[in-house]
Amino acid sequence: MSNETVRVLGPADFTDFLLLTDRSPVVNVFAEHRARLTTLEPRWLGGEVWGRFLDGRLVAALHVGANLVPIQCGPDDVAAFVKHALWSRRSVATIVGPAAAVAELWRLLEPTWGPAREIRSHQPHLEIGAAPSIPPDPEVVVTSRDQIDLVYPACVAMYTEEVGISPEEGGGGDLYRARVAQLIARGWQFSRIEDGRVVFKAEVACATSHGAQVQGVYVVPDRRGEGLATRGMAAVVELIRRNIAPVASLYVNDFNVAARTAYERVGFRETERFMTVMF
Repeated sequence: MSNETVRVLGPADFTDFLLLTDRSPVVNVFAEHRARLTTLEPRWLGGEVWGRFLDGRLVAALHVGANLVPIQCGPDDVAAFVKHALWSRRSVATIVGPAAAVAELWRLLEPTWGPAREIRSHQPHLEIGAAPSIPPDPEVVVTSRDQIDLVYPACVAMYTEEVGISPEEGGGGDLYRARVAQLIARGWQFSRIEDGRVVFKAEVACATSHGAQVQGVYVVPDRRGEGLATRGMAAVVELIRRNIAPVASLYVNDFNVAARTAYERVGFRETERFMTVMF
């Protein structure tokens, strides 16, 4: 019988953790991004990363913070984390990641953590590692720092529409604006601005040398149906592949037919299925 250990990872585990994420590097882009920013130091993570070891070898991990994210987890790994890890839902806003692992996590956690505010069970995870299939919108460019006052309202509108609550709720406006400013400073925010108004925007949420995960794709309501998202995302893919990473990825709600159609036209293809549990 294998000798099992579950414990909090730290800087000494950094190399082994990267070997784990490298098994599916684009799917695991969030986990690798966080690890490289913090070297798995809990005080910098703002949370913890748990590892499951069999006979001294790291076989799975779980990011435990505002996002609970399984990394290379099968059913036995999930069961081990739920059994051994001493954490509660208080700091967790979402459980998100590959659908099979998230579904098993939620099955075991729901009796004590439930109910969820919303469950999005079917979220295709899409990737593109080649030039887009359609011409990009030349008006979509990297947002400059002096344009934050223009793009910030669009960011708030997108977040509120997507998540169901405003990021400014409960006094969170300053923190959210700082996050937007940080993305702009990194060159990770893209927008099309017409007459002083953002009509399309998107961001990179996290990135590694393997891939960049796109978030926050938004077209203002009165301009939807014009193809702005399709041509805009083609431009975002080009900008990402030129300046950030060789593969662009994202995950999308299966019920968002318009978005899925736009991404398919750009050339994105499904590589995994994600699931999100929101509190």
